Amino acid sequence: MTMHRPRIVDLSETQPNRRRGGDLRAMLTPTAVGATSGFMGLAIVQPGDRIGEHYHPYSEEFVYVVNGLLEVDLDGEPHRMRPDQGLLIPPHVRHRFRNVGDVEARMVFHLGPLAPRPELGHVDTERTESGEGVAPPERTEAAS
Repeated sequence: MTMHRPRIVDLSETQPNRRRGGDLRAMLTPTAVGATSGFMGLAIVQPGDRIGEHYHPYSEEFVYVVNGLLEVDLDGEPHRMRPDQGLLIPPHVRHRFRNVGDVEARMVFHLGPLAPRPELGHVDTERTESGEGVAPPERTEAAS
């Protein structure tokens, strides 16, 4: 069994991933810190922008809004989220986030457990303008 030491990861060490819209930053991942149960990151969504609809067949997703106003569609039903609110999204629930405010929205996310392979972790259910040819967010973290 490989033992990993605690490691602080700064947002500036991560690469933006815009495959689903927004700016997804995978921070605490298997590659970056040796995580074995899931991964955590930050989503940055500009006013009027969105993170396209998708679902996770293997993972629950925990989200916490830090800044801004978001609307999340859960299996097509819209819900408003504001700072200091959290949400658990069960596996297989389709979800999309939209910034419906006039300032940048920031949302912390954590997914767990990990999918058997990273490419199986997300299933896109709609196309986004920037969505071709980019790896899923958990594959674009900074090298450790």
